[in-house]
Amino acid sequence: MTASLKSHSHGQTMVLTISNPEHRNALGPDMYAAGVEALNAAERSAEVRSVVITGEGAHFCAGGNLQRLLGNRQLPPEVQSQSVEGLGNWIEAIHTFPKPVVAAVEGACAGAGFSLALACDLIVAAQKSVFAMSYTSVGLSPDGGATWSLMRAVPRATALQLLLAGERISAERLLQLGVISQVCDDGNALSEALAVCERLNARAPNALASVKELANEAVAAPLHTQLNAEREHFVRNLHHPNAGEGIGAFLEKRPAQYR
Repeated sequence: MTASLKSHSHGQTMVLTISNPEHRNALGPDMYAAGVEALNAAERSAEVRSVVITGEGAHFCAGGNLQRLLGNRQLPPEVQSQSVEGLGNWIEAIHTFPKPVVAAVEGACAGAGFSLALACDLIVAAQKSVFAMSYTSVGLSPDGGATWSLMRAVPRATALQLLLAGERISAERLLQLGVISQVCDDGNALSEALAVCERLNARAPNALASVKELANEAVAAPLHTQLNAEREHFVRNLHHPNAGEGIGAFLEKRPAQYR
């Protein structure tokens, strides 16, 4: 079976499915390029208001294909460099994508798969799903923004424990740490993620885009800079038609219909 990234629509949500079940949905360069292309298409489409990333079958993603990595050791270093860059391009595309991206995680979420989940805005994980930054277990260091994401998501000691030791960590523990947003019954991660997206899809897309952009910038911005950015976004959104609809709907006690 050929590894691929499948795409289908569920209402106003685009669902991207990592499809390589024979290798626990291990990633590869073709998937990275397809992921960037899919997000570019979703950004251009007014019909798409959110994206879910999930894995086919019992697992989200076990990371990179070790057989491919072993083969790449016999090739010029540029081959692997281009592959890691491709993953980075997908991670950056998720980070800058102006619409919500939700990871729906079942089973294993390891290595680059964990990096991919961390790049998403929200993570919905099954009760028995297991996460691991397993790079050092095979003599490697992280990629896919793993160090960037974890050092911002959890205390330094916790991040380094995960990154250095490659230990497994449960969905419940990550929920306690605030890394993931929701734990659900096994087998329900996708349906729960779609339900989250349905609620987000009902909100003003321009406001959600502002929230995501402001949140991304807030980590490194000085307070004065962030206050200025918030002012600019607030004024722009107040004069957007969706603000008139939202305020009017609230005052009239009816559901808002955003565009």
